[in-house]
Amino acid sequence: MIVKRVDSTDKDFQKLVQFLDADLAIRDGDEHDFYHQFNKIDMLKHCIVAYLDDVPVTCGAIKPFNEESVEVKRMYTDPQKRKMGLASETLNQLEIWAKELGYKKCVLETGIKQPEAIALYEKSGYQRIPNYGQYIGIENSVCFEK
Repeated sequence: MIVKRVDSTDKDFQKLVQFLDADLAIRDGDEHDFYHQFNKIDMLKHCIVAYLDDVPVTCGAIKPFNEESVEVKRMYTDPQKRKMGLASETLNQLEIWAKELGYKKCVLETGIKQPEAIALYEKSGYQRIPNYGQYIGIENSVCFEK
């Protein structure tokens, strides 16, 4: 796996996010528009795209959340390449980048209709926290911190 640090103008990052959005539109159903408004990718400066055999297969991003935390965003792995540790390594690379930038914590939100994402975050040492910001009171959202 080759990991590249990019920003949200990267074409491979944009392509993977399109696949992510298509998947989430199905999973979220009627709630997709609510979630989608918080997942714009313009202005993301810290994105990762990982490649297998020169093919982009996984991505993720971080953005400032507060003075000590970043928010993990736009995590996606090609369904045919799952269960290979790619998402775990991508998340690890995002955490390393966050530390390099001086942040102490990562927070994130995912949906209860994404059990594989929840499993990834729990396996990676993330702890559930009360829903934050726009996700307060949203029953289908689960928030984490590490």
